[in-house]
Amino acid sequence: MSSTPTTPPTVWLARGRHLGSDAEDVLRRNLRRLKDSEVVDDFSTPPEPEPEAEDVQDRVFEARWRVAEDVTVRARLTLARVSSGGQEWVLAAEAEQPWDQRWPSPATMFWPDSPDVPWDREAATGLRLRDLSLLPSDEKDVRRVLRQAVRGSWAVHVVVHEAMTTDQRGRRPLARLLPPSLRHRVVEHRAEPQQLRVVNWALRDFGVEVPRGGAVVLPGTPVPPGYDDQDFSVRSVFLDGSEPTDLIEVVTRFAGLPKPQPEGAGDAVTALREQWKLLTLEEELARERALVTMYAEALEAMTKSRDLYREAAEQASEALAAYRANAPALEQGPLDTQAASPLQQLTRTFGRLKGTRRPGREEGPSDGASDHRVN
Repeated sequence: MSSTPTTPPTVWLARGRHLGSDAEDVLRRNLRRLKDSEVVDDFSTPPEPEPEAEDVQDRVFEARWRVAEDVTVRARLTLARVSSGGQEWVLAAEAEQPWDQRWPSPATMFWPDSPDVPWDREAATGLRLRDLSLLPSDEKDVRRVLRQAVRGSWAVHVVVHEAMTTDQRGRRPLARLLPPSLRHRVVEHRAEPQQLRVVNWALRDFGVEVPRGGAVVLPGTPVPPGYDDQDFSVRSVFLDGSEPTDLIEVVTRFAGLPKPQPEGAGDAVTALREQWKLLTLEEELARERALVTMYAEALEAMTKSRDLYREAAEQASEALAAYRANAPALEQGPLDTQAASPLQQLTRTFGRLKGTRRPGREEGPSDGASDHRVN
């Protein structure tokens, strides 16, 4: 039974959807603005599409910046159109050190950190990443949303139950209080007071339960090793505008767990590492040196192979010449030990060429031989 690879600790992953049709323009403008203000060191964008040309290929954007003064982060965002409308994006970033949630969010290195641009829809559920979402009133819809949250999402999903009807102070999103690198990876679901039974009925298939007036972090799929809903739930969340420190601690701790990669995440990490094109001058020189070394090794291997083939051809020619020289003797009759020697030599030579050694023929009486006895 094979295990799912774990997301490397240096990697930050997110997936979402931009609802408009101008996602490319938004990305280009924001990257240029951040480069001009020296927030990012450099970036690359795909070629401008031809007028009136239908472009069905994924569009790739790359950016490089530094955190903690000298830690380089490389990030790759892939943009693809979806049949249901809008454009889906996948963002993979990797730092030179294990990721620190206090670092700036890679999402805001590509997208503008503004509520007016609709780039922040979570891909599996369609809910906002920077806001809270009330669960639907219909029981079947509640179950559908929570199933999508557990089974198909890259984000961290939190369910908060309101013990009593709250005002606007209690409806402030949790995301604004989270560390910067978590603000665009968390979806907050709010259950109204009368929905507790419905919510827990929907969550029983996943072995978790939200406490009355509390909150729970959903496990996701695959479930992280050692996950226990008791360790990632909060008994009481005060929705009075104060900072829910216990809930923030639980969400942050869950986000830091070693987790199995969600479906498709491995491809995003591989593409970031193997198809990266935004190189510094030093990286380009190192790549060229590596190519020279690779070509030299390939040439050496080809030369050795050529010499081996030449040696094999010479051995085959010698064996064939030996066979032809002894062919008249072979046609005269049964082979004696000396006459069979050139044929055996030819057999052994061809056996070496095939990489195997054939055993010598056993000597013995011919098939037609029989004992003659005198009565």
